[in-house]
Amino acid sequence: MTVTKDRSKLINLFYSSIGKKIITGLTGLGLTLFVCVHMLGNLVLLASPDSYNQLAHFIDSWGVLLSVVEFILLGAVIIHAGLGIAIRIKSERSRPVKYNMLKSAGNPSKQSLSSVSMIFTGLVLLIFLVFHLASFKFGTYYQTSVDGVVMRDLARLVIETFRNPFYTLGYLGVMLLLGLHLRHGFWSAWQSLGVLNSTWSPAVYAIALIFALLIAIGFIVLPLAIFLGFL
Repeated sequence: MTVTKDRSKLINLFYSSIGKKIITGLTGLGLTLFVCVHMLGNLVLLASPDSYNQLAHFIDSWGVLLSVVEFILLGAVIIHAGLGIAIRIKSERSRPVKYNMLKSAGNPSKQSLSSVSMIFTGLVLLIFLVFHLASFKFGTYYQTSVDGVVMRDLARLVIETFRNPFYTLGYLGVMLLLGLHLRHGFWSAWQSLGVLNSTWSPAVYAIALIFALLIAIGFIVLPLAIFLGFL
């Protein structure tokens, strides 16, 4: 769509190629921050079910604020996914001849399995999010009491869910795809924002790999501990 002068600068930014990449980068970094917080919250269950339930109860006590946060996260997911798909479609249309074989373009290019599979891993993560919310946020409501306070026994639901080999296996696979998505996405977001130069780009690219591995491992630890009977 052609950018016109009568649109506001924000709308012009949204419809421009550069603007799409900037907004995708910003929403991606915001969602990455949430992913980090969510992972750390999951790891609390390794300490004790009561601590995990207390954390979940504390978050639920936010009330309207929690609804606002969830609305913002939902908006970020929709915008990030929508613009990501739009960018991919435009890229495909501008490349009439498809590549027959995937191979690295070499330095300074950052083309890799992670970069070319972004649309695939992103769509899988989007579908997984729906099932994940259905399983936990809207899943079975067990009740427990911690220090005299009645609250949802989310720990029980998590433990029961990850004792299912099919769910656990699928979850582990998706978390590996999450790591693959973050491996390129983390670097690409900063690149799109224009904060990287020839000096910082290689360093951030290396950090992205370490970061993606840590996130994937962080999410995998809990379901494995449950499934193998350590928790």
